[in-house]
Amino acid sequence: MDYKVVDKNEYYRKGVFRHFTEDCKCSTSMTARIDVTDLVDYSKKTETKFYLNFLYVLCKVLNSREDYRMGYLWQTDELICYDAINPIQYVFHDDTETCTVVYSFYNEDYKKFYADALRDLEEAKKTREYQLDMENHPNWFDASFIPWLSYDSLNIELPDGYLFFAPIVNWGKYREENNRIVMPVSVRMNHAIADGYLIANVFRLLEKEIKQLTKNDQ
Repeated sequence: MDYKVVDKNEYYRKGVFRHFTEDCKCSTSMTARIDVTDLVDYSKKTETKFYLNFLYVLCKVLNSREDYRMGYLWQTDELICYDAINPIQYVFHDDTETCTVVYSFYNEDYKKFYADALRDLEEAKKTREYQLDMENHPNWFDASFIPWLSYDSLNIELPDGYLFFAPIVNWGKYREENNRIVMPVSVRMNHAIADGYLIANVFRLLEKEIKQLTKNDQ
């Protein structure tokens, strides 16, 4: 885990940061449908899992700029930026209707990421323990798939007094609309380090990276 300390006096969002860490502690979230037609086709043609392909694209997007990799060290009151952030996956067990937490590492190499994340999922299927360990995984973000519903909105509530900066991303079941396949994605971030532009940009970058991943297959 490597990071740099951000000088809050030189931080380009310092006014916003001060307001939303002192006056009005809150988070902000958006839900939008993104076009995943090409990623669905790519997954079928390559006989790979759509879920893991999307997880890779999501990780690449969130690692693409510092705003999505921010953290807060409450012990020293320091704003930091991680060199990389990694996904927390989940395995759902039909027999117990519970989830197991899966800590995976982001790797920009698609094939390496896919193989490692798939192995992590298979290992997690062997236990029914939740095993959440945030203390030892500070630069991990929550990436949760909700496959049972193509929902219209989703909101994650966190205590306003707790400066939790890691992104929380959920996505639901995709469906066909106007001859394209779309999927709901929800992104929650702390308002101190992200505004409407930065969160909306996640959705734009997701569609951009989907095209990048699938372009050689078209």
